[in-house]
Amino acid sequence: MKFFAALQALLPQHHLSRAAGWLGHLETPRWLKTILIKAFMNIYNVSLADAEIEHPDDFPHFNAFFTRALKDTARPLAANRFVMPADGELSQRGPIADGLMIQAKGRYYTANALLGGDSVAANALENGSFATIYLSPRDYHRIHMPTTGTLRRTCYIPGDLFAVNKSTAQTVDQLFARNERLVCYFDTANGPLVLVLVGAIIVAGIETVWGGVEAPSPKAIRETVWNDDNALTFAAGDEVGRFFLGSTVIILTSEQLNWAVEAGASVQVKAELAD
Repeated sequence: MKFFAALQALLPQHHLSRAAGWLGHLETPRWLKTILIKAFMNIYNVSLADAEIEHPDDFPHFNAFFTRALKDTARPLAANRFVMPADGELSQRGPIADGLMIQAKGRYYTANALLGGDSVAANALENGSFATIYLSPRDYHRIHMPTTGTLRRTCYIPGDLFAVNKSTAQTVDQLFARNERLVCYFDTANGPLVLVLVGAIIVAGIETVWGGVEAPSPKAIRETVWNDDNALTFAAGDEVGRFFLGSTVIILTSEQLNWAVEAGASVQVKAELAD
């Protein structure tokens, strides 16, 4: 596992991701696009039964397949105050104590580092809760709001593009605070909520419903602020973004949550998370 992490450090991570983005948006030749989609489905055992488009031939390009929409009935919204923001695995969840969060067994990272050194925002989350959802390549890759909130600020933070699977999380220190990420700050009725969309190797982009493609981006921190006149409010379950390949979403809240799901569980978007 350490060898795999070391190998990733030597790879041209950003060039590989840009190449994946270019290939994923190719619409011609159509036969190549369809072969790529069918091969991917076979390798990762992907089903299109819940998707709005059910046949590989009908997607205009690979990335349309990868970020496919689901049927309205596929993921009913749970009644809990916090619902899952994505399909995947709830890899970690727990308290934010002394600024620390669990990355993997025996490995921790800080809220301050994850937020790019924003100590004011990190301090506001102290004694709150966090949850980490890992999206594998086979999962649905749109991201949804875990609870009702108003978008106030986003911050794109450049960084590495290590894989974010379990083996890498167990070997790379400060993994999520090192990788490229988009930090989204929301106000809720019960305090601040932060949604962090973490990039990874071969992830061809992070896209939001309000800003389009946010990453990959030039290697500079980029911040956007919304005031009361143009702030955007999202209800629990509303779509907020998508990944162009597997990655990770991290929720941070100032609330002490009562969890409805154990760490390690396979989860679906809009299902119960916590109260």
